[in-house]
Amino acid sequence: MNNMGDVNHTADCGVKYYTMDEIKSRNVSKEAWVVIHDKVYDITGFLEEHPGGEEVLLEQAGSVATESFEDVGHSTDAREMLTQYYIGELHMDDRKKGSTTEALITTSADGSSTWTTWLIPAIAAVVVGVMYRYYMLEHKSS
Repeated sequence: MNNMGDVNHTADCGVKYYTMDEIKSRNVSKEAWVVIHDKVYDITGFLEEHPGGEEVLLEQAGSVATESFEDVGHSTDAREMLTQYYIGELHMDDRKKGSTTEALITTSADGSSTWTTWLIPAIAAVVVGVMYRYYMLEHKSS
């Protein structure tokens, strides 16, 4: 958090709202903020711990990183870990009008991931089973 005259607004529920201009200024290793799904995260303390290296995070610092975050396919654990760096919300004036499409993209991506998680191994098991039966029948008849 920062008390240097930020242009943030606090809603009645205590959530702080940050403008994109303010977030853009937080793009150095001493202070790195990103926006993911309209939520603002101060990831400064995580830079050295990030499994993909701090360079990847510094490339995204000071910007909206939703697409990059989703493209990597972060695990549920990584998403839960992200919550500890939450500091507020992106100001309403800076949010994209098409945020509903982002929600649809992430939902469909999660759904397809679930299908491939069990469908590909199931098909492989059936193919191996059929090949084994065919092999065993062929050797019994000889």
